[in-house]
Amino acid sequence: MKVGFIGLGNVGGKLAGSLLRNGVDLTVFDLNADLVADFAERGAATGGSAAQLMQDCDAVITCLPSPAACAAVLADMLPHVGAGKIWMEMSTTDADQIKAHAEAVIAAGGEAVDCPVSGGCHRAGTGNISIYAGCTRQTFDKVLPVLTHMGRRILHVGDVGTSSTLKVMTNYLATMNLLSLCEALTVMKAAGMDLAMTYEAIAMSSGTSFVHETESQLILSGSRDVNFTMDLVQKDIGLFQKLADDHGVPLELSPLMIEMMTDGQRRYGERAQSDRMIERLEEATGLSVTAPGFPQELVDDEPEERGYEVKVRRGA
Repeated sequence: MKVGFIGLGNVGGKLAGSLLRNGVDLTVFDLNADLVADFAERGAATGGSAAQLMQDCDAVITCLPSPAACAAVLADMLPHVGAGKIWMEMSTTDADQIKAHAEAVIAAGGEAVDCPVSGGCHRAGTGNISIYAGCTRQTFDKVLPVLTHMGRRILHVGDVGTSSTLKVMTNYLATMNLLSLCEALTVMKAAGMDLAMTYEAIAMSSGTSFVHETESQLILSGSRDVNFTMDLVQKDIGLFQKLADDHGVPLELSPLMIEMMTDGQRRYGERAQSDRMIERLEEATGLSVTAPGFPQELVDDEPEERGYEVKVRRGA
């Protein structure tokens, strides 16, 4: 299968890199010519536009920063969609939008897959991230070999749109966890606890989580650079709030979280790193929530392995 990849940013560049590293016939496109040039130097083919990639490739993957960018790229590609063409959307976007886009692709004779990733930017670079795939089973079987070069665990979730709904939920939970860890670490510092010991205490407890085992390290090192910015957080948690509003679920924590992140953006900038939320509490208390011995950046030390499909447990 000849694969096109559009969007070579923080996550997209790493996912595309996994395809290239594993010998996939890859053509790339991005508005940033330097990113395209880097892939060309590593052996990828390059395309002049999204439309050209759809013309030349069997499957085109998009990984873009906003719903508006996704809509613009699809509009460019759609006239060239037909039988044998597959569009794979790996952006985190609105479920209703992805459904509408998928319907347009299918109406043109193509196939569509909604396949966002979860598990941290550092794992995207090693092929160990997780991927949700929303599409027909027939389409899933076609694209599974491609997905297993980019992710470790692949979950077929059913129809297009389901993946995006699940993804905004997971990002909501991750952000809530980040904010609660900021509070927990600051209170422990104020109470005189050794923060390196505190990190281990959380990690071995019922209070641990993926966010703690990754982002807490960047908070404590002072790096505060998880490679995920506040504007992207706001997009995701805003989509989750919209989902709740659409279904009449009266949330209490979600609006507060949006308000807190908005304050963080006012203080540190629209595109500040999300881990800088700890600095709101450092400023309020005069404390430094840091400890020696923690890394400046996250490194995935798990060996790369070919991915596999995760089977959903069902009753008899």
